[in-house]
Amino acid sequence: MEGKKHTVSLAGFLITIIGSILFSTKAIIVKVAFAHTHMDALTLLMLRMTFSLPFYLAAVWFARKENLAPLTRRQWLSVIGLGLFGYYLSSLFDFMGLQYVTAGLERLILFLYPTFAVLINAFVFKQPVVSTQKIALLLTYTGIGIAYLGELHIDTSNPNFYWGSFLIFLCSITYSVYIVGSGRVIPAVGVTRFTAYALLASTAGVFTHFALNGGTLHDLEQGGTPIIWYGILLATIATVLPTFMMAAGMKRIGSNNVAIISAVGPVSTIIQAHFILGEKIFTAQIIGTLLVITGVVLIGWKRN
Repeated sequence: MEGKKHTVSLAGFLITIIGSILFSTKAIIVKVAFAHTHMDALTLLMLRMTFSLPFYLAAVWFARKENLAPLTRRQWLSVIGLGLFGYYLSSLFDFMGLQYVTAGLERLILFLYPTFAVLINAFVFKQPVVSTQKIALLLTYTGIGIAYLGELHIDTSNPNFYWGSFLIFLCSITYSVYIVGSGRVIPAVGVTRFTAYALLASTAGVFTHFALNGGTLHDLEQGGTPIIWYGILLATIATVLPTFMMAAGMKRIGSNNVAIISAVGPVSTIIQAHFILGEKIFTAQIIGTLLVITGVVLIGWKRN
């Protein structure tokens, strides 16, 4: 029996770490797409959601088979609102920011979302911040400060550096709102149904924005096959597959362990960005990354 338990735990670890690495490829794919095409952030995001849509519809079908009680009006509004925050706004800010900052810095700033979740719970829901969390917050923000200053000295010729950084911070904040809100809504709604409807709401938001912005399918056809492939890669390799792998990991090893193992994400992004995009790895970035990861791991360890 013990051997079987160990095997399941090992499987959960491997599934989670591979899922985290796949998630970290998102910034790399986006940066390559911007470098080799004339797509803007909204068009690329629309492609990502288009090729993810069949999987979201399948999730809705599975959710309907659970025979849960119908959602109330307030629950519908919560699910739709959180979906728009978590997958529409945060993704849009992320893709826009990646036009101006490196993939390594993007992942590091985005990885601050657990600390923002702690602050939201503290100021909005009056949850006390324990001493371990205070240490974690100090470590993460010190780390991001060191890495940011180092990046600023490296990327001196970029006039949109601060704007891009601000957009990634907005992405991290909006995603933390989604995390905090989903933690309060899911127990009443159900995880499969919540995820399915939230993703559909975000997809509708992206499609509506694309249409209002004057985008058409004809615009996409002008780009040819390569543009379509970026959307397929983002949808499958960097979105759907790691989402299911992380969910499977949580079932096997628990959300706390998943949060801790996910710390491999920024390291994976930095290494991929170095070898694929030619981004420099420098001392301040390494020190800052280690501090941020240590802080986030501490928060993950104390998460209820």
